[in-house]
Amino acid sequence: MPTARAGWRMEHITVYPAARIHTMDPGRPRGNAVAVADGRIVSVGSMESMQPWLRRYPYDVDDRYADNIIFPGFIDPHTHLRLSGTYMGLHYVGPIDSASPTGIRKGLPSRDAVLHQLRALAAEHADPSKPLTAWGYDPASQDGHLDRDMLDEISDTVPLWVCAYAPHIVYANSPMLELIGVDDDSIGHGLGRYADGRLNGWFVETEATARANRPVAASIFGPGTGRAAIDRMGAVARAAGVTTTADLVWGMADGFEPEWDDHAAAIAAGTFPLRIYMIPFEPKLVRTYGAEMLDFLASKRAEGDDRLNTHGVKYVNDGSYPSMTLVMNSPGYLDEDTAHTGEVPWEDMVERMRPFWQAGVQIHSHANGDRTVDMTLDTLAALQAARPRFDHRFTIEHYCISTPAQAKRLAALGGLASVNIYFVHFRAQLHADHGFGPDRSEATARLGSLERAGATFALHSDFNLVVTPLSPLLAVWCAVNRVGADGETVMAPGERISVDRALRAVTIDAAHVLARDDRLGSIEAGKLADFTVLDDDPYEVDPMALRDIGVVDTVLGGEPTS
Repeated sequence: MPTARAGWRMEHITVYPAARIHTMDPGRPRGNAVAVADGRIVSVGSMESMQPWLRRYPYDVDDRYADNIIFPGFIDPHTHLRLSGTYMGLHYVGPIDSASPTGIRKGLPSRDAVLHQLRALAAEHADPSKPLTAWGYDPASQDGHLDRDMLDEISDTVPLWVCAYAPHIVYANSPMLELIGVDDDSIGHGLGRYADGRLNGWFVETEATARANRPVAASIFGPGTGRAAIDRMGAVARAAGVTTTADLVWGMADGFEPEWDDHAAAIAAGTFPLRIYMIPFEPKLVRTYGAEMLDFLASKRAEGDDRLNTHGVKYVNDGSYPSMTLVMNSPGYLDEDTAHTGEVPWEDMVERMRPFWQAGVQIHSHANGDRTVDMTLDTLAALQAARPRFDHRFTIEHYCISTPAQAKRLAALGGLASVNIYFVHFRAQLHADHGFGPDRSEATARLGSLERAGATFALHSDFNLVVTPLSPLLAVWCAVNRVGADGETVMAPGERISVDRALRAVTIDAAHVLARDDRLGSIEAGKLADFTVLDDDPYEVDPMALRDIGVVDTVLGGEPTS
């Protein structure tokens, strides 16, 4: 029997028949069998079409998916599995039911309910010298922000530390402010104040939240918490059909090497059935490695493989959509302007990004508000003017509030978008009257405009640091239907996209955003054999039933994960 060509020694082929295979390869879009060997795809089509391979190599047929639909493995290009998993171990004060290490915890409907819960927890708190830590507060759906005076009424002896669901804000009472080491004379980016100048207990965005985290870091990010979080959240991702993701704040919590090592250990133990790409948080990277930062990234790329590797660099340039801290153009916020920028000053953005741009490192720029999108596009234009690059894949992350003109400019500059589409269903109607007004809220996540402009985009969840689930099929449902939380209202119908385009945004186009579309995102010969197996066909069901399709299994490197 002839041997395989040099570079790929193939001893045995496994064939997976299916009711239908959608390859996301426009040239060969469908099949009903896929052959794999040594973790890669050998052939896709039919048992008859792949006979030239099967006549030459030993093979077996695994028909466990014979009645199912096979897609390329779903890709969520923007999650925070390790960080969010650690928060899930804290006292929970969020608005929706949430998983925890001990089971499902019920959501709290209002700010009064949250204050009542915190009061009860403070009464039972054993050591008043140690902080009471809680996570999950959502100011839009729980009647507004917390503040220092509210928390002081609960306890003026027990330090209270409350993190918003989207951890762009930490709320603290007076004893907690003392532990953090700040007072009314303190200065620093992101320290909130009342109108009279007193600290109001807010710590907004990464520089300030890092300051607020120091006294609680040992309890939140203690030994073993990161690894447990990875195992727990990896199981959630697998159940949703995800086979590849990226961590967009690598290094922020425990540091680069500990976070990398936790993922490597989980993969080696077989408890994390995903591929993951670690995208460093730029301010932490600069502080940790300084002039050696590019060498560090190069060393981790060399150390990594197709299961765990580094990729790109991440900037956070404004606040959060659910926390209502993003930066908008006129007419701005409905009520008080709570906008906040990231810790890198906007006027310094070009110079901060320049080393990565010149080194060919892909840039991921968090921009939720339309004013932040403008700044990001201006920055990209300046980088292009100084040193033109093709195929740079500069990506705007979240891309929540934008305009059609910005979509055209993004495409003209060669940029991409990774979009949180879940907000259209879960939060757009809420924010029409809390924060942003109806016009911008209804047009959240303008995918139709991106498509008409010719920009490539992906869909992501930001899980679990926003008040939405992780489910690529639900993301597809949101993108295709754009139905609000009332189950009836279509939000900005001209921004809907087709089923096919939405499925591309969680497969091949998501792979493109992560610069891995040469090996992931479609079922083509030679690519990694990652599949998501469904119990129904998204192309055949009613569009409103897309979110009800079940995930049967995932396949990673040719091996079923169940």
